[in-house]
Amino acid sequence: MINEPVQRDSWLQPSSDFPAEPRWGFADGIQVGIAPLGGPRGLLRIYAPYLDHPRDRLINFIAIEPIPEGADRRGYSELEPSSLDPERGKRFWSAPSVDAAEIGLGDQPVPGEVSTVDGVEQLSVVIISERFDNGADVAVRVTFRADRPHEFGIAAHRRPGSVPLQACVLTATMGNFPRLRLLDLANRTVTPAELWPGFDGTGFAPHAKFGLPELTRAEDGAAVVSARPDEVDHGAARYADGTAEHWKYYGRRAVQAWRAADPDPELVACVNGRFTYWASESPIPGGVSYENVELIEPFRDGREFIFSVEPLG
Repeated sequence: MINEPVQRDSWLQPSSDFPAEPRWGFADGIQVGIAPLGGPRGLLRIYAPYLDHPRDRLINFIAIEPIPEGADRRGYSELEPSSLDPERGKRFWSAPSVDAAEIGLGDQPVPGEVSTVDGVEQLSVVIISERFDNGADVAVRVTFRADRPHEFGIAAHRRPGSVPLQACVLTATMGNFPRLRLLDLANRTVTPAELWPGFDGTGFAPHAKFGLPELTRAEDGAAVVSARPDEVDHGAARYADGTAEHWKYYGRRAVQAWRAADPDPELVACVNGRFTYWASESPIPGGVSYENVELIEPFRDGREFIFSVEPLG
């Protein structure tokens, strides 16, 4: 039996009794977890119970995909085999610091650190990935602010012994579940049907990229890219025979967004899409939807991106 997280004030943190669920965040807001919670290895799990989801229903995953200097291929935290055990997907574990040397276990999580910054309480936790096949050795720091219950910050760090990095892509990977089809840019909304007319099959559509001048800017100058469903009522969708139950969306609609303060001039938003659900031949109701949504810019150690899931209506 694995022990559930405990509530401490407004925060949800892992139990100190092992084995324990590695889950952190708001008791009533957004939460982040890692394996052995349900889903593939090598992915951060994102939960949004305020969308009327049961506690184990995921709204999305985030993969870590570092690119070494001089390389043109990413490492893939979800897909690469582990060098620590026979499973596919890099092992993630939590730790007290970015440079912690000990290899940890997912079900022996640290509680995270609660602190106050500029008068706002926050909870942060370091999550380390085992070394990638391309020589990248990275950790991410996930931070929740008490005044922003539907978002968290995530910052990538290069660990001692890692190869130099050109970028470390943090990509939200499961846009097909809520069927995200409206990508909001500065002066237009772009749909998969416009980007990939006639696309079908069981693979990924090619990446589409949008430079900084095309992105929405917040009042503080931050660059923002957001994606939302085009359906008013998810419950009215008709699924093909054989579609797995875990792909059938229920709960409140939401907009998912990435935000980057002080964006590098080379920052781009990048998306791809799918016609069928991942690892299946089941068509997505309504046609192609966005799958991966990400921001990419030259690597800055500790650079934080904000990921949010805000209810619609």
